[in-house]
Order: sequence, then C-alpha cells, then structure tokens
Amino acid sequence: MSVPFSTATGGDVVVRFCPSPTGTPHVGLIRTALFNWAFARHHGGKMVFRIEDTDTARDSQESYEQLLEAMRWLGIDWDEGVETGGPHEPYRQSQRGEIYAELIERLLEAGHLYESFATAEEIEARNLEAGRDPRQGYDNFERELSAEQREALRAEGRQPSLRLRVPDEDLSFDDLVRGEITFPAGSFSDFVVVRPNGAPLYTFVNPVDDALMGVTHVLRGEDLLSSTPRQIALYRALADIGVATAIPRFGHMPYVMGEGNRKLSKRDPQSNLFLLREAGFIPEGLLNYLSLLGWSIAHDRDVFTRDELIAAFDVADVNPNPSRFDPKKAESINGDHVRMLAPDDFAARLEPYLGQVFGGAPSDEERALLAQAAPLVQERMQLLGQAEDMLGFLFLDTEDIRHDPDAVAGLTDDAHAVLEASRRALAELETFDTAAIEQVLRDVLVDGLGIKPRFAFTPLRVAVTGRRVSPPLFESMELLGRDAVLARIERLAASV
Repeated sequence: MSVPFSTATGGDVVVRFCPSPTGTPHVGLIRTALFNWAFARHHGGKMVFRIEDTDTARDSQESYEQLLEAMRWLGIDWDEGVETGGPHEPYRQSQRGEIYAELIERLLEAGHLYESFATAEEIEARNLEAGRDPRQGYDNFERELSAEQREALRAEGRQPSLRLRVPDEDLSFDDLVRGEITFPAGSFSDFVVVRPNGAPLYTFVNPVDDALMGVTHVLRGEDLLSSTPRQIALYRALADIGVATAIPRFGHMPYVMGEGNRKLSKRDPQSNLFLLREAGFIPEGLLNYLSLLGWSIAHDRDVFTRDELIAAFDVADVNPNPSRFDPKKAESINGDHVRMLAPDDFAARLEPYLGQVFGGAPSDEERALLAQAAPLVQERMQLLGQAEDMLGFLFLDTEDIRHDPDAVAGLTDDAHAVLEASRRALAELETFDTAAIEQVLRDVLVDGLGIKPRFAFTPLRVAVTGRRVSPPLFESMELLGRDAVLARIERLAASV
C-alpha cells in the first residue's frame, strides 16, 4: 500500500520531542529539542513533548523533573504534552498501555503482525544450516505458520513475540538533512514489535504515538537513522487500518562530538546541562551556542537572539556532518549575551553565584552594593560563575580576604613603600570617590615615587582584592569605602 509523506507547512506543522527520563539532560538531547522547537516556532506550528518511560529499570522521576527543568530554564516551551495537557493525553508511554493493546489487536486482525516463536539460538542455527552468516538475523520463515503449527508451539510452552510484516520492496525517503535515502528490499527482516510478555517495544510505540498525535516532521539524532525504514513500514500498516493518513518527513541531526573527535557522551562533564548552568552559562547564551551545533544563521555571524533564531531557522540548512562542542567558543558566545543584559538584570542573575559569599540570600545592603559593582565586571565576564572571583572581595570583611600566594610572590621590592605612601595619601583625601582616588594615587606613586603605572597599582590591587587581576581598582575602592581600603592596605603592608 502506498502512503504519501506529509506535505504539512505553516501552522499544520507538528513536531515532537520524546526523551526517555534516564540520567541528566545532556547537550545532544537538548540540541534535538531546540531544533524541533525552532522549526515549530519558525513555521507557526506545534511542538508535542511526551515521555518515553517504558524502561522501568532505568527511568526515574528525578530525571523526568530534570528534563522539565532544563526545558523551562532554556525557554523551550511546548504546546501539547506532559504538564501542559492536550487532546492526545496521556503523554507518558507508561500510561498508554490500553491504546497500544487495541492497535496491536487491530494490526493482528489485518495481518500486519504475526506470531513468532523462534528463539535467538534457533534463528542462528537456521542461518548456519543455510550457509548464511549466523549474524544475519531472522529470515521471515514464520510468516505463514498455520493455526495448527502455532498451537503446537504454544503446547510446548512457548510464548510468541509479534513481528511486523515488512513490505518486500525498497523503502525510500527524502531526509530533510541528508537528502534521498533508500533501504533496498531485504535489507532488514520482519522485526519484533511486541515482546512475548505482551509489552510493546520502542519500535512500535514511537511511530504509533507519532501517528495518533498527528506528527508531521520527525527531527531526531543521526543514531536513529537506521530505524527509519522500520518506522515507514509500520506507518504503512497503520495507514491500512485507518490510523495514519501520511508518513512524517524525517530529518536526522548530526552527532555532537567532544574532545578528540569522539561522540560527546552524556557522561562527559561538558555535556551536562546543569554543570554548564552551574559554571555560569545563561539561557540566552547556551541556547545560541547549542543552535550552532549543526546549523548557522550566516557564515559571518555567530551571536543572535532567540527571536532571530526562530525567524531564520530552516532544517534544510542543518549540516549533516558532525559538529564539535567547543567550550571556549561556547563561553565566548555566552559572554556576548552577558553583555547584552540590562544592568539590573545582570546584577540579579549574579546573586545565586555569590551565595557562598553572602552566606545565603543577600541583605538589602549587599544587593545595593552588587547593583553598583555589577557594571564594573559586565564587560569582562563570560560566565556568571566568575562572579565570586571578580566581586567576592567587596562583600568580605578585611580579615577574610585571602591574598593569592602567586600575586604576593610577584610583588616587587618597593611594594611596602607603595602601600605606605598610598595609605597616607588616601587617609588625607577630602572626598573618597573614584576620580579623587585615582588622582592622588597617580600623584604619589607615578609622579612621586617614579613607578610606571602598570606596576604602581599592583600592590594596592592585591591588598584590596587579594588578587593580581580585578575589576577597575579605583571604582572598587570607592565602593568599599575609605575605612575598609585603609584596613586592607595595612594588613598587606604588615606582611611584605
């Protein structure tokens, strides 16, 4: 039976994201969700978010909740599915058993499924006997078992699995990413869709759910490409019993590679979405970078907003070649998005990354100081996780400042003289603001002591911040206030 492929466009486009709740959400998985979402939003169509949770040994509620958190954090919303609801509930496979059972019965009655009693050992033995490679697999020999033969096998105590009768012809499709692909007749045999215990397999429930939910485009990982002809075969059977009217268009996304050009594993730290968030990626930056893993908005442009991504995304522009997750480029793009934030938004986003310094939620005074300090580092920061290194010194008492040993070791012989001269000059300042602080220190250290500017202020930077590199020094001094600055200078001067 010939079944057309979907021709849906515009608002009729329906895509789906259907992960298994195992482990922590990783970059490759979320990239798939992102491309589906961008495709649906670009066309004004719908995205369905359902959960494939039939693997009770590996699925977990914790992983399910992490998937929801990851999607919501990145702003990848869905129109229908778990938590949202919709006309095709339930959206968790584990709750759809009755739906599958009814369709299995209908496909059996129509002759698209048949009972298979052969064990793996028997299949291998048949291949050896026929002079074939023992790994060649099943040869469809049970297609025409009679009722008597099936009954005799049951009498032996055997429980059958159910196999789909695959069309004896080439199966072709036009992959949205890779172009025309053909699987020749005989390249795969009738395959199991229902276990002997009655539990349907992924190869059955996944296309069935797509058909029932009206999915028009299936965008998924390259690793699933080999299963596509099986899905097409099942779709033909579903169309024959009136469940499907068209086969979805398929597009297979390239692998995401990690270090050493190997496929990025979900166990690689750099692929763990929550570790990236912990490091200080913001949703806007990470969303931008993930969309570059196999796609680009223009050959000379890497940084763009969510709205620009939606306006430009076309799955036909996805590159079929593997893409590499480059941490440095990801951080650089994140930094560009950090600089695009409004100052008050940027300051608010820094708060969780300063929690250890604050000892919890910030006080009103700490929040006010952070709002003043944030603009000093916004242009320099790539990851929000750098907040403690860059700004932590502003919120510590003098005795809690830890001087970086390398910074102290790098101080020159005149460090003590610099600190003492600075302390005296700053103590006598009438107005303790940035301009006055800079002027008096330049007068005393550069003109008075004859020290070059790039060396003159290093001891002060180490005294005030504990580090050799810091936010703008004079502005930081003004924020700290005269008493704190003088106390910090005295503390370091006593040890050098």
